[in-house]
Amino acid sequence: MLTAATDQKQYADAPLAHQAHQALIAALRGGQIRGGAFLSMAMLVDILALPLAAVREAVKLAEAGGLVTVLPKRGVVVMDAGPEITRECLEVRAIFDAEGARRLIEANVPLPLSRLRDEHESLRDEALKAVTPDVQRRAILTDLSLHDALASGVGLKLAQRIYDDNRNRIAIIQNQRPFLADRIVSAMEEHLSIITALENRDADAAVGAIGDHLANTLRWWGV
Repeated sequence: MLTAATDQKQYADAPLAHQAHQALIAALRGGQIRGGAFLSMAMLVDILALPLAAVREAVKLAEAGGLVTVLPKRGVVVMDAGPEITRECLEVRAIFDAEGARRLIEANVPLPLSRLRDEHESLRDEALKAVTPDVQRRAILTDLSLHDALASGVGLKLAQRIYDDNRNRIAIIQNQRPFLADRIVSAMEEHLSIITALENRDADAAVGAIGDHLANTLRWWGV
């Protein structure tokens, strides 16, 4: 039975648990913790530099989001970025992209399309010259910027949670294989086709371009 003291302690620990969860997500998204890795709770405490109780709560939240699997009394295993999960994650993202694009166009919602176009064209042109670690890092951020904008069109709180969890899973997948020059260029060009369709308010063209991007991304991953 919970007592008032227990309730107060849980409330006091909540900010640390949230901080630990954010730190864990950042480590997964940034590649400090790789897909398929096994980590003991002691290792996670060292990596996140936060108390064990907070890290345990963070792990529970990450497991609920499909990012890790808890092995009782042993530790956790990070999601393995294999072919099946890669296909499912990318197809889920494409569903959000397509539905979001339709709703954004139908509702005539303004998007920062000029900025998105400039960022994609600039990164494509940089990648044509040379691919540095910084260009690879910014390629992922630029890639996400369009997918996030499209998903915002769905406009449902429950759907946003699903999208966020899937976004984190895709980050783990992306860390398994850095963007190379040819994929950065082709991905930016595929995104630019989607942006053009949004500019023209052509939902069918947008959905078609999203489908092409999905097919090419799956092919890039060998799925």
